[in-house]
Parts: sequence; structure tokens; C-alpha cells
Amino acid sequence: MSNNQNIYDNEIFFEGYKQLRGNKNNYNNLQEKPAMQSLLPDLTGKTILDLGCGFGENCVDFIGRGAARVVGVDISEKMLAVAKGENSSQNIEYIRLDMNDINTIDEKFDIIYSSLAFHYIKSFSNLLGNINNLLNDNGLLIYSQEHPLTTGPKQGPTWTTDENKNPLHYNLSNYMESGERCVKWFVDGLIKYHRPFSEIINTIIESGFRIDKILEPVPDEKSLMLIPKMKRDIHKPNFLLIKSTKIN
Repeated sequence: MSNNQNIYDNEIFFEGYKQLRGNKNNYNNLQEKPAMQSLLPDLTGKTILDLGCGFGENCVDFIGRGAARVVGVDISEKMLAVAKGENSSQNIEYIRLDMNDINTIDEKFDIIYSSLAFHYIKSFSNLLGNINNLLNDNGLLIYSQEHPLTTGPKQGPTWTTDENKNPLHYNLSNYMESGERCVKWFVDGLIKYHRPFSEIINTIIESGFRIDKILEPVPDEKSLMLIPKMKRDIHKPNFLLIKSTKIN
């Protein structure tokens, strides 16, 4: 197994993340998840690979939507323990595997899905090459990542606010400088990788995919009522979602 960061098995990080996701009114549930679900085709009879499956909630959802088989891959033992305990099914298989090593999977899929995991991968082109090889002809890649406007600044995302802490504008820097970012999220030293929008799009195209749809979700009125500070997401979206089809 290659030496990818496994921050989710850090006890402090895992407990912080679990608490965050335990609150149903979070950014994932209110913005990212509904947008990702809008990109899904009819899943009846489909085989699906979920990369960075986490707690396995999406895997169970896919079965509920009629998928024939789902394989969930994650590097974290702690995440997979929750997945197997809370989101198991006879049609779901969970595998502990570094996403850099998915070329070891000896199976083809109709859809490869990934929620907020690709920004932890150093080589996007290698990952997409492996994904292409694992997809059936005309298979779909549906994934989300942190928005490149978020990952760009080397010091992490910051805002300029007025005297009442209302956001005036987002502070963008280092946007065209690809590469590693070391930030704090629950713990110090979390490694992510930034790629500007053009690099993301061109790498997908060069890896044998046709881009079908791109989403940058913003909060709806219900979300703004639940989390008023989401109003700043009109200035800068949190997530980038891309649906693409394997064409060669």
C-alpha cells in the first residue's frame, strides 16, 4: 500500500469529523450531497465503486436506488468500522485501500463516485488513469472536491470582514500555483493538493473523459435559515462537482 496520508485514523481528527457529520445541518448535507445526488443517473442494475466511501451512507443509498453491487473503498479503518457496523448490505463490499492503489481492483464498474476525497490525492492524472481503466465503456465518473478557490491560498481560506464580522470579500492568493497545501482542520498538518480549474478540466479531458456537467452549489433559502453564515458562499462556493463520461 502506498504511503498516502491517513488523517481519518487520527483519533482527534476522527472524533472531530464524526461530530461534524453527526449534526445533520452541515455543509455536506445541505449543499454537497443534494447536488451530487442530482448528477446520478438511474442506478437500476448498475455496479458502483465509491472512492473514499467514509461511513458508507452513499453506498447504502445506491443500493436503495436499485444498484446491483457497490464497492466502497477507504483508507481509514475507523471509517470502515462505522460503515460495516451501520451501513452494511449483502450487495455492498467494503475494502480498506489507499486510493492511489485502486489499480489492484480486478473488476469493472458502470459508475465511479467520490465525495470530497480527490483533493487529498497528489497525482490527479494517475488517479484518473486508474479510474478510466476500472470503468466500463461509456461509464460515468461523478465526483466532488473542495473548490479550487478554497484550496488555492497557502495559508488556508480567509475572509475580509467589516466591524460586525460580516464578510466583505474572500482573500484569494496563490491560485495558479498548483501543489501541496498544509492546513489545519481539527489537527495541524493536514495535507491537501491544489489544482486550478483549468488544470482540473484539462486533466479530465486528457484522461479520456467527456465532461457532461459541472456544478458549484450555493445555499438555498432553507439552508440560509439553518446556517445564516452560508450567505458568504454566494461570494465563493465551497464545492466543485463534475460528472463525466469515459469515451476512450
